Amino acid sequence: MIMLKAIILEDEVKGLQNLRTQLHQHCKNVQIVAEARSISECKELILNGKLDIDLAFMDIDLPDGLVFNLLEEIKPIKFEIIFVTGHNQYALKAFDFASIGYIMKPIDPEKLIASVSRVMPKDENQMEKRLDVFNDTFNNPGSLTGKLTISALDGMYFINFSEILRFEAEDNYTHIYKTNGEKITVSKTLKSYEKMLHGLNFYRVHKGHMINMHHIDRFVKGEGGYIVMEDGKKIDVSRRRRGPFMEALRTMHTTI
Repeated sequence: MIMLKAIILEDEVKGLQNLRTQLHQHCKNVQIVAEARSISECKELILNGKLDIDLAFMDIDLPDGLVFNLLEEIKPIKFEIIFVTGHNQYALKAFDFASIGYIMKPIDPEKLIASVSRVMPKDENQMEKRLDVFNDTFNNPGSLTGKLTISALDGMYFINFSEILRFEAEDNYTHIYKTNGEKITVSKTLKSYEKMLHGLNFYRVHKGHMINMHHIDRFVKGEGGYIVMEDGKKIDVSRRRRGPFMEALRTMHTTI
């Protein structure tokens, strides 16, 4: 078991005590080495206290400002971050896009365990790039020009939406195909990507396939019908999804 040295930034006493207790009970590999009740206190601990931490649990709204201001001031950021939040849906979607961990208040022990289990080593987490993706998504909700952070089996990728051709499911894994022919495999279900990318230019046309509608070469009508993507891949459109897909396709073309 790899031990993780952590700091907690939380201004509410009950919230701090609850997180401390849950970590002690459910995450034995997390050692709390420091606690802070404000941004200024946390900044002093990190910059002047010479803390060597692997992980920070951070509330977003503190009495002396937003935690994102603190993160700008303490760069370079080498440790992993898990946000503890009751924030709005745009923030949560932005966390998903950036592949940054978060747990909602009140804390669900299973979500806490899952978030801690995904913590990456310092030399691999690329936290600053992930925060850039978060900021871009949070400040431009619904934009089609953003990026997606992919925590794949072989490393971390930062991909523009326009570079994604299609997603293909294989059990609990998803293969992501890029327009340059590259394939990235992720230990994440297609359903999770469908939920994450809802409202953008991606559409799940079959239980095993989700496509970027801007990279369709043509739709071939007939019994069931199928799509030919720009890479030549033929993808069936399931019978129950065909009507909604055709409507989405018409809507997209009328708004371009």
